[in-house]
Amino acid sequence: MYQLILPTADLQASYLDYIAELGDEERYPFPLDFDHNDFPALLQRIENFRLDIDIPEGFVQSTTLWLVSDNDIVGCTNIRHRLNAKIEHCGGHIGLGIRPRYRGQGLGIELMQRSIDKTRELGVQTVHIHCHTNNEPSRRMIEACGGQLHSTITLGDENVSRYLVK
Repeated sequence: MYQLILPTADLQASYLDYIAELGDEERYPFPLDFDHNDFPALLQRIENFRLDIDIPEGFVQSTTLWLVSDNDIVGCTNIRHRLNAKIEHCGGHIGLGIRPRYRGQGLGIELMQRSIDKTRELGVQTVHIHCHTNNEPSRRMIEACGGQLHSTITLGDENVSRYLVK
């Protein structure tokens, strides 16, 4: 049984193992890039984003949640409460990642659906979800959760597919 919870100090060891397991891989969602050397400060920064406190320019209020099983973090999602023009163009409401050793088990779909449900609880009617066009697992996950391709944009040498869930 998997639980979707707010980050907690009780899972510090699992979180640090998760970060180590990611290695040099690009981290999703963005809070996984926050400095984790001072874990209480990391948790406070995540909580400040949830409470809309001291959010840097260009960012918006968002909630980070961890998918856990038996005190092990399986995945992480970040749900933006609203979008600004830049994030609507490229970013969307939901960013998530599954820990490498848990991939290929359908947990991305479960986490995505739960994230969509949480976004709806915030009053969002149309959920924007974006992914790199060449990221086949992300594309399949978004489409499995009802995502309809809206458009594709080019950013530098990358193509980004923009999906909507209505």
